Amino acid sequence: MPGTCVIGLQWGDEAKGKLVDILTGEHDVVVRYAGGANAGHTVVSGGQTWKLSLIPSGILRDGVQCVVTGGVVLDPASAIREIEMLESRGVTVNGKLQLSDRAHVVFPWHIVEDRLLDGSLSGGGAIGTTGRGIGPCYRDKVGRSLAIRLGDLYRDDLRSRIEHVAAFKNRLLASWPRPGEAAAGPLDPVAIHEQYRAYAERLRPFVADTTAYLLSAVEVGHKVLFEGAQGALLDVDHGTFPYVTSSNSSGLGVAAGSGVPGRWVDRVIGVVKAYSTRVGGGPLPTEQDNAIGMHLRERGHEYGTVTMRPRRCGWFDAVAARYTSRLSGVDELAVMLLDVLGGLDELAICSAYEIDGRRTTQFPSQITDLEKAVPVYETLPGWEEDLSVVRRHADLPAAARDYLTAIGDLLARPVVIVSVGPDREQTILCDRSTSRRLPWRPSQPSPAAGG
Repeated sequence: MPGTCVIGLQWGDEAKGKLVDILTGEHDVVVRYAGGANAGHTVVSGGQTWKLSLIPSGILRDGVQCVVTGGVVLDPASAIREIEMLESRGVTVNGKLQLSDRAHVVFPWHIVEDRLLDGSLSGGGAIGTTGRGIGPCYRDKVGRSLAIRLGDLYRDDLRSRIEHVAAFKNRLLASWPRPGEAAAGPLDPVAIHEQYRAYAERLRPFVADTTAYLLSAVEVGHKVLFEGAQGALLDVDHGTFPYVTSSNSSGLGVAAGSGVPGRWVDRVIGVVKAYSTRVGGGPLPTEQDNAIGMHLRERGHEYGTVTMRPRRCGWFDAVAARYTSRLSGVDELAVMLLDVLGGLDELAICSAYEIDGRRTTQFPSQITDLEKAVPVYETLPGWEEDLSVVRRHADLPAAARDYLTAIGDLLARPVVIVSVGPDREQTILCDRSTSRRLPWRPSQPSPAAGG
């Protein structure tokens, strides 16, 4: 079977873009199936850095078809900016990119709603969205009556549909100022219509029925690479709710987002950083708000690709990553940014939590339990060597090899790829035997609430 899927197993920002870029050479099609312009991917090759949000990282390779499916919410302006950036730097896009006519479109009202909604959690907390209108667009998608898809931009009734939605949104926004702010100014449906008709014409060469294309591609044996966005711990159904994204960002979202049944995916690679990071609100049990956290942030350049917000940093959380490995059906692991840990005398991996005095290796389903989780650490020696020049597993310092073995053992999956720098060449391919794949035994499931 021809399908490979790359899934981030943490809270996003796991350097999936680099891995997708490397694997693209083995595939015919690269698919982006969820999320929107809130998910940034960075690829470094030949001394050049490429920052992409909507367009799959595979666009940098010739002879590969890149597909953005109906599971993605599409900001036309962002897509056009990426296309024009790529073309200005000599990358061919025409003939290599397809955008699903089923993809729901982000409009100005979604961005305004995003600004107003963030911070409206019960208790006054903030989710910490990117402000790109992703959540409100997904909400309209589910609500249906106010949703507009990319294919709708080419219909004769587009103007009347925009007028209908804008009239409703204007009434909503006028009654919904945040404390200390005036109500949002009225949306101009005529201006929005003109703007989005122009977007539609610019994108017309790329719009297609991607579901039909992908079903035919897998049936004739094309090798398809599915590129996950964000991380599995941000999955709207199975992540750290409510501090999550608005789509299924775990491996469970591949089939629904792409339209390709799961039977066509025979290899799932789980991507983790060698440590933990998170942007925005929500618990990060292993967070190090100290010199260690600063070391990880500065050595790892931990600032958001899209927002440039500093990321919160901490030790590797094997409880969380083991949960998402199982959730996403992961076969093997890629450990990224291992070089960032260099220079630390001692390293720690969280192998269990203590919650209300009880030790568990089970990742909690409720955010209130995760907020109380106290990490139980296993400590390992660090290393001083510069890993960025290493290209073989055998040439890594013994302490680095032991660290990788510990991750593989705790997640019960082999580490097959290791990244020691941002460039394509700074990658180590490992023999599956380097991870012992020790059998893992979960702690007993917690009783049901109220039980």
